[in-house]
Amino acid sequence: MSFISGNISIGSWRKIFFLLVFMFNNFFSQQRVEGRITDDSGENLSAVTVINMSSDQKVYSNSMGLFSIEAFPNDELRFIKADFLRVFATVPANGFNSPLLVTMIPIPKEIEEVKVAKKPTGDLETDSRLASKIDKGEVVEQAVGLPQPVGKMREKPAEVKQVLLPILLGGLDVQGVYDLISGKARRQKRQYRYDDLQEHIAWVRNRVDNEYFTKVGIPEERISEFIQYSFEVKPQIRTYVKAKNLSGALLGMEETMPVYLERLKQKKIPE
Repeated sequence: MSFISGNISIGSWRKIFFLLVFMFNNFFSQQRVEGRITDDSGENLSAVTVINMSSDQKVYSNSMGLFSIEAFPNDELRFIKADFLRVFATVPANGFNSPLLVTMIPIPKEIEEVKVAKKPTGDLETDSRLASKIDKGEVVEQAVGLPQPVGKMREKPAEVKQVLLPILLGGLDVQGVYDLISGKARRQKRQYRYDDLQEHIAWVRNRVDNEYFTKVGIPEERISEFIQYSFEVKPQIRTYVKAKNLSGALLGMEETMPVYLERLKQKKIPE
């Protein structure tokens, strides 16, 4: 009788074991996410960049707005297109029951820039005021007293200390452990650094005419490169950008111009 009971017990545990293995494989198995991307009026959007932030895989939507990308459960998908707000989606454990429908909202167009007719004077402080473009959005916000958002609405990457502390106290942050082991946290930090850099470069480009840089010998196609170079060799410039201090940022970039221009000359010298 005990032998039969033992066999039944072993058989039951085997069933439970195989059931757990099946559930584990199903949960962590890679799947293909398909869907359609449209704007807020229902028009299909082509050439939208779809990024799996966990695997760094990139695909693009076709002329019908359709896309297909491989992903694991809990992977974050990011949808990017110029002149549209970014969209995020997290793959659920059981996948999407139907094709994913993504709607992207156009970024509101800014009021046309005010062109400055005056010529540069050679004085940095004066020229920075002449070159700076009026940000109509900031003017309106200051006039009506609109509150400024605190920080950025984006997922915070997992930190080693924040994950280890609950373990020492007898808890376990499963998602945090997964993010660290899979490399998601590291990729998030890298992507955020890149996004912040591009945002700061765009902030300067949107407020300073190209002539301000080209008149000293910086080609128009290298303006963004020069701004990034200035950020790297003189980090204080980005502090001014974050504080929205254009004059301070331009003053710092003025100091980096000679070295950058000298490097350009050396690149042009034939070997």
